[in-house]
Amino acid sequence: MSDILWILSHFQLRDLLDIALVAAMFWGLLYLVRGTRAVALMRGVLLLVIAVVLASNFLSLTAFNWLIRNTLPALLVAVPVIFQPELRRALERIGRGGGLITFSSAESVTMNVSRHIARAAQQLSERKHGALIVLERETGLQEYVDTGIPIDGEVTTELLLTIFQPNTALHDGAAIIRGGKIMAAACILPLAETSRVRRGLGLRHRAAVGVTEQSDAMATIVSEETGDISVAKYGRLVSALDESRLREMLRSSYRRPLGSTLSRRSQQK
Repeated sequence: MSDILWILSHFQLRDLLDIALVAAMFWGLLYLVRGTRAVALMRGVLLLVIAVVLASNFLSLTAFNWLIRNTLPALLVAVPVIFQPELRRALERIGRGGGLITFSSAESVTMNVSRHIARAAQQLSERKHGALIVLERETGLQEYVDTGIPIDGEVTTELLLTIFQPNTALHDGAAIIRGGKIMAAACILPLAETSRVRRGLGLRHRAAVGVTEQSDAMATIVSEETGDISVAKYGRLVSALDESRLREMLRSSYRRPLGSTLSRRSQQK
């Protein structure tokens, strides 16, 4: 108790500012990686560090402690490399004057995106034009966005129909939507194993299942052969959808993750 009183008696406004700056740095780091695949990586690193510290302190392992002390500088260099995509996007946004936080109406964007995707899917189905539209949710899909052609345009029915017009450069591959914008088209996605997709379904369905196996994204697929509309989520397919059913599925499943992350990602460039 006396130690606490001594600390409080020597506590100054400068100390409060010091603590606030350190807290702000940690908050900013967590804010940058929130909603990306780096979250799981950071969680794993944190658990590993805690386990190592506990083992070295309680077991008094001299050689192990020496190894940890000499490895720490290398780990400090590795952190910027591991989180390079998140740091790069944050610096780009700050440089454009957008700051780290943007504001938007999550509910209205969700309804708008769902309506335009459902309407475009219905028209593509009637024309039997194949399409693959991926909705980014909590897990970041930047690595797949980088494989495509940048679009960065508002989600509209007309733009989606144009992207998936047959015999165009953007027709093959996936269009990836983040918040209320189509970030890129002709994106390359990981393919699911053939055994995970029922017989008769092609590469679009395998890609949709593959990306939803590795993330919490949602994918809307229009079959070029049959015109059938399907949705993939968590590695599973729901087929034989029409415009109204697709719109409701997108609204109900896209709403919660979008609402929690849209304020920082819907206008990300």
